[in-house]
Amino acid sequence: MPAADTVIVILAAGKGTRMRSDLAKVLHRAGGRPLLEHVIRACPPVKAAQVLAVVGHQAEEVGALAESLGADTVKQQPQRGTGHALQVARRAMRKSAKLVIVVPGDAPLLRAETLTSLLDTHRRGEAAATILSAELNDPTDYGRVVRDSEGRVQAVVEEKAATPEQRAIREVNSSIYCFTLEKLWPCLHALRPDNAHRELYLTDAIALLRQRNERVLAQVAPDANEILGCNTRENLADVDRIFRARKAAELMEAGVTIYLPETSVIDPEVSAGPDTVIDPCVQLLGKTRIGARCVIQTGSVLRDTRVDDDVIIGAHSVLDSSRVGNNAHVGPFARLRPGADIRAGAHIGNFVEVKNSVVHEGAKAGHLTYLGDASIGRDANIGAGTITCNYDGVAKHETTIGNRVFIGSDTALVAPVRIGDGAYVAAGSTITENVPADALGVARGRQTNKLGWAAARRREMSRTNREMERDAGRKKRKRRSKVVRRAKVKVRRAAKRKPAKRSRR
Repeated sequence: MPAADTVIVILAAGKGTRMRSDLAKVLHRAGGRPLLEHVIRACPPVKAAQVLAVVGHQAEEVGALAESLGADTVKQQPQRGTGHALQVARRAMRKSAKLVIVVPGDAPLLRAETLTSLLDTHRRGEAAATILSAELNDPTDYGRVVRDSEGRVQAVVEEKAATPEQRAIREVNSSIYCFTLEKLWPCLHALRPDNAHRELYLTDAIALLRQRNERVLAQVAPDANEILGCNTRENLADVDRIFRARKAAELMEAGVTIYLPETSVIDPEVSAGPDTVIDPCVQLLGKTRIGARCVIQTGSVLRDTRVDDDVIIGAHSVLDSSRVGNNAHVGPFARLRPGADIRAGAHIGNFVEVKNSVVHEGAKAGHLTYLGDASIGRDANIGAGTITCNYDGVAKHETTIGNRVFIGSDTALVAPVRIGDGAYVAAGSTITENVPADALGVARGRQTNKLGWAAARRREMSRTNREMERDAGRKKRKRRSKVVRRAKVKVRRAAKRKPAKRSRR
């Protein structure tokens, strides 16, 4: 049901000093996305009339991200607390708004279903405010939710001010709220910065509502992890770990085998077909799509790559913005750069790099090869050490290798060049001109064997070494005699300067 009277306000103005970072807190990434993006993505199912992000620190960058995801923005400058942020947000809210859901921009695990349920609870309870709470095994550092005998919120007590009985309460405040605006605005107006930071806090508005005998409710989140914020790098790592575990569980539920899933890094938009096997320490990033019955071996990294069915990606291969067809084999230690298109049944072996090239059906490049800006025909064989010399210092040029071509090892193909169907290129060639179909291309010096040359060379080197040793000996003796002569001269000079002894009478 559309919530045309509801606005969602996301608090995204803070710097996050405990992150020890120049980057705004909400721009840090967990689970493959910036924290703020996760929060905004949870909002559309609520069907609110407006999603409004309050920005401040690095407002331009944060605002650009929020607006790209469909949110409106308003700038809080200076940042004087969460209560002040709502006062600023009021200026940008639509006039039709009667309810507001307030969400921190660093709570990326929050689910859309939880926000919808919070709004429903608030409406049904005809509350002035409804708090999303959570029950934690260790509630340390959180404000405790104290309820009255009817289950309504009596107070939110910070840990420093809590009694021993209150500290034993496991239900905590998440800083996620739903407010009725006509009840909230008078309380916000009454807020005073009576605290060490001289800021206006939204939790104080909750206290004012209770003082005015307004109804304040609390709804417990179904998953306590949803309220987790990211104030420190440790928090960020914890949240990222949860995201990865969720995604791995989703894939395994769909029929994917993941060995040691705790070592895998899998982004939220990744998909994989049934009976695919993912080995330990694999990263599947961006919008990577993997078909059925594939094997992704240890240490491989795939980003924005499409892999069709029955493909093997060997260990420690890196694939970026590429495509791999059915029954192809890539790696180990292969690199597919953007634009690599490996067709069905092709083989890209160890230490082979492919960039912006099509490797057609059944073609093979087994080892130590670079294929850039090239088209490799069906069933072609590319020998070890082959490179396409595609860049002349100014522009890139194409190499076209036909069907069933055999390229010998250690060949340099200087683009632009074309090798016709069925042609051979001799090993060690540097090809600068087209090779016709079914021809043999040879571009290397003719071999000449000079009998006895090596033995003569060794004798010459031996003779030269002896002469060098004799010369070195003569120079050493000459330096030594020169040093001796200089020492004798010094002694004679010193003797001349020494005064004669006087005789006694």
